[in-house]
Amino acid sequence: MKKISIVNGPENVSVLIQGCMRMPDLSNEQAAEVIRTAYECGINFFDHATCYGENGAAETRFGESFPLTGIKREDIFIQSKCGLCFDRNEFDWTKENILSSVDDSLRRLKIDYLDTLLLHRPDVLYDPEEVAAAFDILEKEGKVRYFGVSNLVPMQIELLKKYVKQPLIINQVQLSLEQSQLIDQALYMNNKTTEFSINRDGNALDYCRLNDITIQAWSPLQIGMFGGTFIDNPDFPELNKVLGELAEREGVSKTAIAIAWILRHPAKMQAIIGTMNPSHIKDACDASEVKLSHHDWYALYLAAGKYLP
Repeated sequence: MKKISIVNGPENVSVLIQGCMRMPDLSNEQAAEVIRTAYECGINFFDHATCYGENGAAETRFGESFPLTGIKREDIFIQSKCGLCFDRNEFDWTKENILSSVDDSLRRLKIDYLDTLLLHRPDVLYDPEEVAAAFDILEKEGKVRYFGVSNLVPMQIELLKKYVKQPLIINQVQLSLEQSQLIDQALYMNNKTTEFSINRDGNALDYCRLNDITIQAWSPLQIGMFGGTFIDNPDFPELNKVLGELAEREGVSKTAIAIAWILRHPAKMQAIIGTMNPSHIKDACDASEVKLSHHDWYALYLAAGKYLP
């Protein structure tokens, strides 16, 4: 598994991240197998959020199952996100909620610290000075080592940076061959004939690269937000044709090629996989070793329904 070092953050982290959102559906033994399989494939980074499962059920399942794996806590990186409070139907970045959320995560995960805490989507009522105060407390108490955000546009990050003294090292956003808005707009700038020209994210990709913020791509195989996967989907015949050709050439799965497309970008992104199927985890991990050419990358991009102006 290829490793990268995050600027101002942890070193030697895997380019693939094991997402744990679906872990509540597993038994402790099944969850331990998922964690162990990911780790044995080279994944040393695990992603959580307080809203994954009722009352943080994903974190609870991980905390219960991790001791069964025999893996040392110091050999993995555990990340969680806070701010989405679906029980109250609101987003909440208040100092009180950030601090209590981290305490709850640590209790459920049965650990002493988070390697990374991300603010999960923007609370439009947030006070950046409150966020800064919460981060200072969490850092001083040793409960969080690094900080970042999820699904934020550049100006929201700039406002945070005015008050928060800790580097914001990660922005977790959606990106896949089908959901490629992060990349599209630069190609179609000033083109009124297509929606691809609409700037939907404030140039987040270039901003993150300029400011040494690592992008973590969630749902790398997803259609829309909840539309299922495009792999072997009859609605994407051309994309699956090209995926299949490259998969056969490289001796890997279509899944690996689709994830390798993200990893091929020079921004040095991480990609989050969410499968709880050990064999699918192994398939996805092959992406780390695939070397797509410049031509391969564009062939996949165009097969996904894009065009060059």
